[in-house]
Amino acid sequence: MPVFCKAGCGNRALLKRPKTGDALCKECFFSAFETEIHHTITQCKLFKHGDKVAIAASGGKDSTVLAYVIKLLNEKYNYGIHLVLLSIDEGITGYRDDSLETVKKNGEDYKLQLKIMSYEELYGWSMDKIVAKIGRTNNCTFCGVFRRQALDRGAKLLKVDCIATGHNADDIAETVIMNILRGDTARLRRCTNIKTGESDEIIPRVKPLKYAYEKEIVMYAHFKKLIYFSTECTFSPNAYRGHARAFLKDLEKIRPTVIMDIIHSGEQLSFKDNIKKPVQGNCERCGFVSSQQPCKACLLLEGLNRGLPKLGIGKRSKGNKMILNQESVLSIKSKANLINSDF
Repeated sequence: MPVFCKAGCGNRALLKRPKTGDALCKECFFSAFETEIHHTITQCKLFKHGDKVAIAASGGKDSTVLAYVIKLLNEKYNYGIHLVLLSIDEGITGYRDDSLETVKKNGEDYKLQLKIMSYEELYGWSMDKIVAKIGRTNNCTFCGVFRRQALDRGAKLLKVDCIATGHNADDIAETVIMNILRGDTARLRRCTNIKTGESDEIIPRVKPLKYAYEKEIVMYAHFKKLIYFSTECTFSPNAYRGHARAFLKDLEKIRPTVIMDIIHSGEQLSFKDNIKKPVQGNCERCGFVSSQQPCKACLLLEGLNRGLPKLGIGKRSKGNKMILNQESVLSIKSKANLINSDF
């Protein structure tokens, strides 16, 4: 017996929404998905008329759907925003070089300006070089920290008013789980925020896909025949996030609403007033946003350039001890060289 679209359009249902369980036809699914994102944008006041918005584009399903839908909604509802694509080239052979071709194709198809910032250009290190130096442990830490700052650098260069990222509901639920397991109260305070970094000196970031399920993003991209890159990063199989993702998927089998439940729980979390809060400012070295001095990116970069790749990993006191030990060794070698030269 045929199942008809729950929206009452009279068409046969083609799919079942993972988020609501509703049986819908293609067109009604498109309408529901786009309307929910429009509602998120307007209710949370993510954009202002006249804003220049950089879409963080990786070529993956999330950023591709984000670019397509925001362009569509901007034209349909007259947001009055100017869109550009901002991509980060981490320098991962066989992964990022291929995905950037997808970004370039999307830029042409959607008629959007594209700016690419590379780790090599910004830091003098590509991820291929970093992994060759440090191995496959903690490489995602380097990549994540550098990527966040690279987006800030690109946004400043493009003179945009905000950065729109493709973080979806699954991503945010995973981040809540990760921060709880790490006891990271600082990040727990802001990981569910739909808009972060609002100040005169910081370019804010917004998450229009915050309440969109990953499965529905994939379905939307599939039925719309959008071009996106789906290969997993070659350096990410052992990433900590992967374990949180697997745990979340197991929970979802038992309780389908768990993704939204975790997000809403994260939104309601509060902390005692005596809990120390990190204060965001600007790094004294690079000038970009940071809650520590120097910022994590500068610390990791210093470690790479000093030949101490673990300098920015772990506690600051451990890093300071590594620097002192290195300087002590260099001092001893320098004195030895002076003595030998006298002879």
